[in-house]
Amino acid sequence: MAALILLNKPYGVLCQFSGPGPTLADLLDHPGFYPAGRLDKDSEGLVLLTNSGQLQTRIAEPKHKMPKEYWVQVEGEVSDDALQILRSGVLLKDGKTKPASVNRLNNPLPARKPAVRYRKAVPTSWLLIELREGRNRQIRRMTAAVGNPCLRIYRYRIGPWSLENIPPGESRLTKVNLPRLD
Repeated sequence: MAALILLNKPYGVLCQFSGPGPTLADLLDHPGFYPAGRLDKDSEGLVLLTNSGQLQTRIAEPKHKMPKEYWVQVEGEVSDDALQILRSGVLLKDGKTKPASVNRLNNPLPARKPAVRYRKAVPTSWLLIELREGRNRQIRRMTAAVGNPCLRIYRYRIGPWSLENIPPGESRLTKVNLPRLD
């Protein structure tokens, strides 16, 4: 069995153990654990860390198509046409994205500190986006391409693991059976 840490990474924390802080080292004291994937400093939510190279590969490698669920706050009201484009694939500079599951979402999170940019005249919307690929800053580029710039990203789930009952800055250690690498 491998060990897995589910961490609810707060906004502003670097997804690495060294460098200018705050970093994962400020939140965790588990030698031999490494992130299976990353989140931008500006993004929040689930980061998985493991002590197993095999499990890390299974989680992080796009070829294994492990779904990742994000709760995304965007600027403006998202049109039905924009939703359809996001669902069917968005043409970005590095090619068209794979189809994604995208739905509107009622505000799922409390206000962030520091606050997300606030403009009274421009409403915001929330989307639940599930991806099976992981390009650099993909969600930010996708939502901008359809006219709804991204304001906040919160990753809630990776595969079968979620942040249910894990507050920001906290973590949970669990044991998992190593998956087959087909």
